[in-house]
Amino acid sequence: EKINARVDEMMDLVNLQGFEKRKVTDLSGGEQQRVALARALAPQPRLLMFDEPLGALDKSLKDDLLNQIRTILHKTKIPAIYVTHDQDEAFTIADRILLLHDGEIIRDGTPDEVWTNPNSASAARMLGMGNVIEGMVISANKVKTEVGTFTLNCKHKHSKNEKVSLLLKQSPSPSGRGVRGEVEIKLKVEDVLFKQHQFEVKARGAALSGEAVSKGGLVIHLKDAPKIGQIIRVKVQVECLA
Repeated sequence: EKINARVDEMMDLVNLQGFEKRKVTDLSGGEQQRVALARALAPQPRLLMFDEPLGALDKSLKDDLLNQIRTILHKTKIPAIYVTHDQDEAFTIADRILLLHDGEIIRDGTPDEVWTNPNSASAARMLGMGNVIEGMVISANKVKTEVGTFTLNCKHKHSKNEKVSLLLKQSPSPSGRGVRGEVEIKLKVEDVLFKQHQFEVKARGAALSGEAVSKGGLVIHLKDAPKIGQIIRVKVQVECLA
């Protein structure tokens, strides 16, 4: 009786009432994952561990199941470690984010803290926050890069000829007025990809003087598609990464 009561409770929790007599192999991928979650929850564990639980599901099913898992974890109040390579998944479900790189934790904090301040080039690249480029300090708060020379309001202490990493975030507004650390860069379009509501543009930088940059490359997003080979100007906010 105790077992049957617990089974009924779990089936209700994962929204599978009426599926008790079904074979697991006859269920959909999302339903199978909910059965696995019910089995893990049944013995009332002190900790749950998820390893890429939604990796084999399509996007719409993944989004739906992810929200269900978050709701279930909040209801049961069981702490969980959730491993994923999908950053959207991680930021949707997590109360605390840990970024791993080469077996080491490179950033630890709430989703908001991690996104607002990645703290390193590795973390910024992992999160896809913008374009990370390398530069060299040429004088106080001035950094020379392949895209141009930037004057930074930097909290870090740098010496001349020191190599630093910069994060270039595309300005959210075309005018970009009143945004500290924002500059305009000149780019030559190399490729254009359609990404639902916008276009992803791959381009190489050119200094504002017109001097072409031979290596590197940036990715930006535009509402309208430019032509390949076209020279465009884009406003970016520049941050120095430790």
